[in-house]
Amino acid sequence: MMSTPAPHPASAAWELLLPAASAPSRARGRSLQSALREAVRSGRLAPGTRLPSSRDLAGDLGVSRGLITEAYEQLTAEGYLRSGRGAGTWVGEAVRAAAPGVRDLAPRPFPDVRADFVAGSPDLSLFPRSAWAAAQRGVLAELPHRSLGYPDPRGLPRLRTALAELLARRRGVVTDPERIIVCSGVTQAVTLLAAVLHARGQHAFGVEGPGSPQYDDLFAAAGSRAVWLPLDDEGLALGPLRASGVRTVVTTPSHHFPTGIAYSAARRAQLLDWARQAGGLVVEDDYDGDFRYDRAPVGALQGLDPDHVAYTGSVSKSLAPGLRLGWLIVPDALAEEIVARKRYMDLGNPALDQAVLARFIERGDHDRHLRRCQRAYKERRDALVAALDAFLPGTEVSGIAAGLHAIATLPGDHGPEDVLLARLAAAGVAVRALSHYRGVADGDGVSLVLGYGHLTPTRITEGVRLLAVAAGQRGA
Repeated sequence: MMSTPAPHPASAAWELLLPAASAPSRARGRSLQSALREAVRSGRLAPGTRLPSSRDLAGDLGVSRGLITEAYEQLTAEGYLRSGRGAGTWVGEAVRAAAPGVRDLAPRPFPDVRADFVAGSPDLSLFPRSAWAAAQRGVLAELPHRSLGYPDPRGLPRLRTALAELLARRRGVVTDPERIIVCSGVTQAVTLLAAVLHARGQHAFGVEGPGSPQYDDLFAAAGSRAVWLPLDDEGLALGPLRASGVRTVVTTPSHHFPTGIAYSAARRAQLLDWARQAGGLVVEDDYDGDFRYDRAPVGALQGLDPDHVAYTGSVSKSLAPGLRLGWLIVPDALAEEIVARKRYMDLGNPALDQAVLARFIERGDHDRHLRRCQRAYKERRDALVAALDAFLPGTEVSGIAAGLHAIATLPGDHGPEDVLLARLAAAGVAVRALSHYRGVADGDGVSLVLGYGHLTPTRITEGVRLLAVAAGQRGA
């Protein structure tokens, strides 16, 4: 015996037709046809949607069945609907809504870019799809039903346990699973801290200058302001920090963004002394601490004083920023308030994604992936240095010991920085100057921040050649 197919979930067409069903009796038929036609044309009734039977729809609207039958027949004749004996009435597949396209506001390079050196992204083609898919299958097979409920706002215990082991082993972080808060990347981690500390009366937060420009807007959204503090050759300058009066400062001590320096041992110790004496907090953004090419990675600052350092990181550089998975480790005195903020902000991160990352780490896939990336990014770093030496000889290159970008200070006089950047843009070279990150343009040359992690060696070489041509370098 054949069963009758269930109506499409969007078949509550009568809701769209109620105003028309209330029209005067003489105009009711035309109003129903017009309303149904517009619902199809606008996309509110999508192609392939099954409509209620004429009897059911007439009953729902409180009109005669004849009016509905006539409306269905008219729109079928016009091509908006299709029907078959015993098969019901459907919205025609050929109908396409005239609604405007859905915009995608994700960051994208301009369409005419020939070389994209904008820093901040890993190579997304390196994402371990097969290993990640295997982890997903394993999680779906083993995850208890109860784990699909609202999660602990701190994150799944399984993931926090895996992260505690990973961060202790690879980054020297001192923690346990109870102190880890899983969040949607470093931005959410800093936002949580800013909100809690603002509630405690802190309305100004120190940030490194140069540094990420997003901090102005991020702290403003929390009702506070960013105080930009200068660096010297060893790291954050202590004099301006003390003079600023801030009690919390956001830093990238293992690999400063964007200059690429690692804080000296002396400066790390001085920064912790400041935090202890001022009753302050150092927020450590360990955004790419796993990628160091010439020696072992510098250990996390948090390991030296967990009571005065909040540590945060994510998989945005190691795996992909689209996963939106990160972590925050805070001193005990802040933990309860941070967890409360996290709970009311989003009720926790997606349980399935957390479980997949936990399994990915537990089975060694994460370490294998990092080793693969380490080799690829070192090769690209070397290709960048070689290309700069070939096409822009005399360029001073710094910040190349770690990370996914380098600083290139061009030799000679290229005129005003904004004029050079305009020439590069016209040549299809997307790049940012160090001054974009609240740095100061070098009087002896323009300093460019060259992101290379997302480019193949061949594209790096060609991109540097284009850059050299646009900069007026002879022989390029």
